[in-house]
Amino acid sequence: MNTKLTFLGGALLLSVACKGQESTAPSVTLDQVPGHESLAQDTTHKESPRLVPAEAYIRTYLTLFGGLTALQTQTQLTAGGSGLFDTWTAYLGALGLPNYATDMSRNTQTNALMVASFERLGIALCDKALEKDLKSTPAVAVDKRMIYTFDVPATAVDEAGFADRFAKLHRKFLGYPAKLAPTDRTARFFALYNETIKNHNPTGSRFTAVDAGWAAVCQGLIRHPEFQLY
Repeated sequence: MNTKLTFLGGALLLSVACKGQESTAPSVTLDQVPGHESLAQDTTHKESPRLVPAEAYIRTYLTLFGGLTALQTQTQLTAGGSGLFDTWTAYLGALGLPNYATDMSRNTQTNALMVASFERLGIALCDKALEKDLKSTPAVAVDKRMIYTFDVPATAVDEAGFADRFAKLHRKFLGYPAKLAPTDRTARFFALYNETIKNHNPTGSRFTAVDAGWAAVCQGLIRHPEFQLY
């Protein structure tokens, strides 16, 4: 028993001695560690925003606008002779897709032409979706619409009415509530909506001023950097 007590006492004394040494040991900063004297945080810009592969965008667009195939979408986009869209083959190079018929390889770097081509495709889809959602005969029920899944009064809505409708569009395209956007996005898009209505020229247009306002909001969201780039 005495042997055990002596051993435990020695262990306790050793523990206290070690703790005392730890408390008095000098602290070492990072620059005092050998080889770390000049170590600095790298805060330089690494890479510019890029487009994901073109196939991913095309699939997303086709899903958003009714789940059609590429050829079905081409048929609808070219209908009416509005000049919004030609054929997919006319855009292969601009979208960065390979064209094996002409031995054209895939474009591996994002450029302004690619972004502009996807913007043009988005504009065409927003306009065609508005025609299908709001101009069809018989009228399409709100819950059956592709993009504009809310009632659209014949006259412009106020800020509160816009916010409720814009929230649905924002979540559809960008995937999260508009109120969580890093900027006052709702107010900025409300200004775009009003400005489009104010400057709309009905001559030769198939849209009313209010229709054009909502089409502009759709186009703004599908062309937004959060939708286009990563």
